[in-house]
Amino acid sequence: MSEYAARGVLHIHSAPSALCPHVEWAVASAVDARVDFAWTLQPAAPGTHRAELQWTGTPGLGAKLASTLRTLGHLRFEITEDPTPGIDGSRWSHTPELGIFHATVDNAGNIMVSEDRIRYAYELGAGDPNIMYQELSLALGEAWDEELEPFRHAAEGAPVRWLSSAAV
Repeated sequence: MSEYAARGVLHIHSAPSALCPHVEWAVASAVDARVDFAWTLQPAAPGTHRAELQWTGTPGLGAKLASTLRTLGHLRFEITEDPTPGIDGSRWSHTPELGIFHATVDNAGNIMVSEDRIRYAYELGAGDPNIMYQELSLALGEAWDEELEPFRHAAEGAPVRWLSSAAV
């Protein structure tokens, strides 16, 4: 286990009202600590709520949270995990329609696309630039960004809470 604590943010962009307690239980189970979300209405999707938590925990907690929350299905969420020494940062995005997307990110939050992924896009799209564009768009998670952007804007100015994992 790393001696460094990881930090990140969990954005629940939209959760149906009935699912909110289940989200809290799932996160509490993943971090082995009690959590209380400050739920607010999500104007981008009437009948849903949003919440945000800044978290500190062991490296890899972001992946654990993403794996746990994706099983709940009807959520839109994003999780970031900042880089720690020797470990890349990550971002997970999830929508009910698209499923989950994961990307490695740098210190500034930019998505890092590997050389192999770029070469694959070149090879696949050798005769058709549209195919190369589609592959690079997929590698950057553009479909997830497009779907989540209205929910991000609707959250501007919303309260944020801090969560420290008991596992640190």
